[in-house]
Amino acid sequence: MAYLYLLAAIIAEVAATSALKAAGEFTRLVPSLIVVAGYGIAFYFLMLVMRTILVGITYAVWSGLDMVLVTVTGAVLYRQILDLPAMIGPGLIVAGVAVIICSRKAPACRSDRIQFPPRRRLRHSQP
Repeated sequence: MAYLYLLAAIIAEVAATSALKAAGEFTRLVPSLIVVAGYGIAFYFLMLVMRTILVGITYAVWSGLDMVLVTVTGAVLYRQILDLPAMIGPGLIVAGVAVIICSRKAPACRSDRIQFPPRRRLRHSQP
């Protein structure tokens, strides 16, 4: 389930980042609302992801795939085409993310090692 939340965070962040250009420095209402809502949704789902997936792994996958998808979105929506050397970078990032996802047996990637402190109940002062 955590990887579905991560996918939702990535999609929301790509939508928000892609709408930044259309927002015209927050002078256009609908794109501006997409930016604010998209980032809010993205960080909410990231919070859920970090309950089970390590922070470093979460951030590597999120930022790597986000950068690649924003690059593709920029090419499609805004005709911002990269040259060959600039395309090699995102290709390497995709390869790196694939290595991270496929190496779940590595001790650093195992989410079962995450230890959460027990929840504490708040004490209400009685007058």
